[in-house]
Amino acid sequence: MINLSKNRDITILVVEDSITQAECLKYLLEDNNYRVLLASNGKEGLDIVSKEKTTIIITDILMPEMNGYELCKAIKGNENTRDIPVILLTNLSDPEDVIRGLECGADNFITKPYDNKFLISRINYLLLNLDMRKISSSEMAIEIFFGGKKQVITSSRIQILDLLLSTFEAAIQKNKELLDANRELRRANEKIRRLEGLIPICARCKKIKDDNGYWKQIEEYLKENSGVEFTHGFCPDCLKSLYPDFLDKIKE
Repeated sequence: MINLSKNRDITILVVEDSITQAECLKYLLEDNNYRVLLASNGKEGLDIVSKEKTTIIITDILMPEMNGYELCKAIKGNENTRDIPVILLTNLSDPEDVIRGLECGADNFITKPYDNKFLISRINYLLLNLDMRKISSSEMAIEIFFGGKKQVITSSRIQILDLLLSTFEAAIQKNKELLDANRELRRANEKIRRLEGLIPICARCKKIKDDNGYWKQIEEYLKENSGVEFTHGFCPDCLKSLYPDFLDKIKE
């Protein structure tokens, strides 16, 4: 379990051009006792990293001046900052996003819109593995063919593994959200069907209102909608109320 009192010693740089999203993320991280710095684009983020001690960088991908991939590549290409874990915020709408993430040396993917608990869990995971990352910092080159082109991925083994695992975990998270949404949709459809099955009936005369707005005797309505035929009589209570003498004779 992460000790929140120690989080105050951890500085997280959030690089996000949307002021609203940046402030929301800042509030979430500060609520977990992290120290937070904000930058509105990659160039501003690089400038902050060169001046401030930064533990983790969380960056959006689509930004003006310098995007998240370019920022990550610059961070990982600098001997002084290459050990700083970088989390990319992305929609992961294209499989090539994963390749580009590997190329720039990113450590984790978080898909937008993200679940707050999931984001904090990824940060905690990276913090727990900071020392191991420094030990396992040796790079390896992998050649892959994707989209008809040869790609050369140069990253440490642990970075490649973490990025692929985070991508897989994000896919599982999205699948869970989809299953939950489908479950809620089924519940809503069932509720609609129940509401559609309600039949307006007069509380006094018991006539039923049909789909065209006409009030009909219950026998007529049921016959039209189910095809059943009726035979009429009296229940014991009505017989007693209307024809008490006749009921007594039946009993005799």
